[in-house]
Amino acid sequence: MLKAKTWVVIAVIALLAVQLIQIVVVIHRESLTFDEGDHMYAGYRMWKNADYGLNPEHPPLVKLLATLPVLGENLWVPPLKGIFFKFEANSDGGEWLVHNDGGSQRLVFRMRMAAALLAVALSLVVFFATREWFGTTAALVALTLIVFDPNILAHSGLVTTDVGATLFFLATIYAFFRYVKRPTLLRVAIAGVVFGLLLATKHSGVVMGPMLALLVVWEIAVAAKGTRVRTAARLVTALAAIVLLAVGVLWAFYGFRYAARPAGLQLIPSLANYSQGLKPFDRGVIGWMAHWHLLPESYLMGIVDIKVFSKNFNTFILGHWYSHGVWWYFPVAISIKATLGMMALFLLAGFAIVTRKLGKGRDHSRALVYLLLVFVAYLATAAANGLNIGVRHVLPLYALAAVIAGAGVAALGPLSRGWKWACAALIAAHVVSALAVIPAPMAYANEAWGGSWNTYKLLTDSNVDWGQQLYQVKDWEDHHPGEECWFAYMVRPLIMPEIYGVHCHTLPNGMAEITHFPLLEPVPLVVHGAVLVSATELSAGLWDSRELGPYLALQSRKPDEEIDHGILVYRGDIHMEAAAGTSRALMARSKLEAMHPQEALPLAEEGVKIAPGNLYTQWVLGDVAAALGKKEEARAAYEAAIAATNVLDAERQAEDVNVIEESLKKL
Repeated sequence: MLKAKTWVVIAVIALLAVQLIQIVVVIHRESLTFDEGDHMYAGYRMWKNADYGLNPEHPPLVKLLATLPVLGENLWVPPLKGIFFKFEANSDGGEWLVHNDGGSQRLVFRMRMAAALLAVALSLVVFFATREWFGTTAALVALTLIVFDPNILAHSGLVTTDVGATLFFLATIYAFFRYVKRPTLLRVAIAGVVFGLLLATKHSGVVMGPMLALLVVWEIAVAAKGTRVRTAARLVTALAAIVLLAVGVLWAFYGFRYAARPAGLQLIPSLANYSQGLKPFDRGVIGWMAHWHLLPESYLMGIVDIKVFSKNFNTFILGHWYSHGVWWYFPVAISIKATLGMMALFLLAGFAIVTRKLGKGRDHSRALVYLLLVFVAYLATAAANGLNIGVRHVLPLYALAAVIAGAGVAALGPLSRGWKWACAALIAAHVVSALAVIPAPMAYANEAWGGSWNTYKLLTDSNVDWGQQLYQVKDWEDHHPGEECWFAYMVRPLIMPEIYGVHCHTLPNGMAEITHFPLLEPVPLVVHGAVLVSATELSAGLWDSRELGPYLALQSRKPDEEIDHGILVYRGDIHMEAAAGTSRALMARSKLEAMHPQEALPLAEEGVKIAPGNLYTQWVLGDVAAALGKKEEARAAYEAAIAATNVLDAERQAEDVNVIEESLKKL
């Protein structure tokens, strides 16, 4: 008979194998997601050119790890365009992958599998940390919950920062706990290095500093009265050393160079110019840190970008569109995206804590305090941040919840046979619910909210549709030969559906509007055939207002089909007046920017005729008429555009009105 320790090893290996199989199945059938192309190309340029400024939105670690498998390839590299860094990274990344990989995703698969190593490492940290804190049973339960969590799985094989941040977030807490439990220089060093890896993975890692400080305050408060001064001196010194080591590790990932880009290249825009969009205090802090080179320039640029980006990002939740973040977004989103089994186990752990079945002993109680304090602090920070675009931003909470739930099972299970069966049933419910959504875990929603078929009505963006379904759209086209289709794909032009063999006509989308990507054909007022709409487009997730989204009329209509829960298919004679007007406005703007105002005018006038109350149609007509010297027509269009800004929130309305009024003054 195998020893207990051997069974544990076999169980861990088996669970990790299952995790890898799930990851391979999922990523093998997913087209590129929204952010991956720029991450991949930015990582490649970091290795080849030491260029940390192409994509300063995120620190280097994941990008460097993911691109290791392709460094030996002789890959074509696009010339730099010298444009806004967000557009540069996305545009160049898309071209780089199209030329070197096409729709095969041979290179993409290798880079994704490299990134997937972080998910496996996360599982191991969950197991070893939980085992030290609460025992082997708790560790195996926590590992099972992580391996079968649909939200963790959805992002495990993507070249993005979320799973890596979750790994190093939990690892930092674990390393700090081990230092406090038995203080040694080695354990201080390990905590500092792991914290540094967190900083080098995602900018949100900076919140770990204040959280560690909070844990230090708690340790001082509960120390014996005669030892508090000594405890405070030791822990404050240790925390300072950890932070300094972490910053040193961060600098190492930037080659110990302040400048974001190699000689001859500059950030576009500069850090100083981009910081102008911040509040005076934030701008002053960034400027001071830049002046003294306390952190790498690219890292500071990323911090600025987060603040600028989150200020103007929309929120879609429970079917409602908001022009700003809402504090309750993440609690509600988690209640939708977490399995019912996981939530019930977490609540049972709370019951075990309250009834003192869990938390007995110094180490158990300390671990619980660490986990719960950090859980609450992280959730509060996320709620205040306002970047409400997906539970991927709070994945560390899922890891913490799995550990706590595992501890609850280990505490309650031995009490009676009833508790054993209840805990086993909830674990099984978690696993079954998670497996039911395979191979499309990104769209997961639990059964209480209607399941994955209903997610698009409740949430948007990376909660359901991140542009990953192009292979499935191609399959849909293959099964409907000869059927005319129009496709509103949320990631175009960052990812072009044609690369994957999708040949539907193009409908306008929010990203194309933002990037001024030209449309090639006007949308008919009525489509006789099939209309395919990304869930994010249906919710107007990337448009400046819900009312400006061209597919508002479809929101109240039940789709005839769903493709991978994220592409909605509508059939019949479908009225598309809003999309038709918007398409002509966008086409007219493209021709105007190409210095062909005469060709732009009939398109702009037709757009206004179709959608007279639309901000875009009136604004573009004003610009085209002004370029042709038609002052009265331009003035009337501009005034109509100002009236149409009433659908915007106050801040965006003020910005747009100011720009339009400046155009009026030039007539």
